[in-house]
Amino acid sequence: MDLVVFVLASAMVLAGAVSVVAMRSPVHAALGLILTLFGIAVHFVALEAHFLAAVQVIVYAGAIVVLFLFVIMLLGVDNIEDLRRDPLPIQRPVALVVGLGTVTLVTVAVLRTRDTMAEGEALDASGDSNIRLLARNLFSDQVLAFELTSVLLIVAIAGTVLLTRRPPKDRS
Repeated sequence: MDLVVFVLASAMVLAGAVSVVAMRSPVHAALGLILTLFGIAVHFVALEAHFLAAVQVIVYAGAIVVLFLFVIMLLGVDNIEDLRRDPLPIQRPVALVVGLGTVTLVTVAVLRTRDTMAEGEALDASGDSNIRLLARNLFSDQVLAFELTSVLLIVAIAGTVLLTRRPPKDRS
């Protein structure tokens, strides 16, 4: 039974990921992203990580994809743009540098975590206490960073709208 769930959930994830890349319509690509996120939530349920599955569905498949759809609908992205012409020529080199930096940071974090776990400083795996520790840390010690993240998301949406706004057409 576990194998059947794994295969079906993996098929959902792969089909959704391919549709995100292959679809021409941004709305259809967002729907493919929802399929991918639900498939990942099924994997979490199969691993008995019910909290992560709920967060996956509520936060990612719900709020984040709705945010993407809101921006897509607000900007009216219905036409296909010419990808051979870069509106900002600097964006590809900057994206490359940021991508390499992100991969480097993730690699360093994984290596440091592996070293920490090898030294015996394992996390407390007593079930519900991890969630309480996370909540206490997030909403007491890190509450400023948590709130700044929400402000950052709002600023990113507003910036996206302002940068991609089309000038009004002359009616004369």
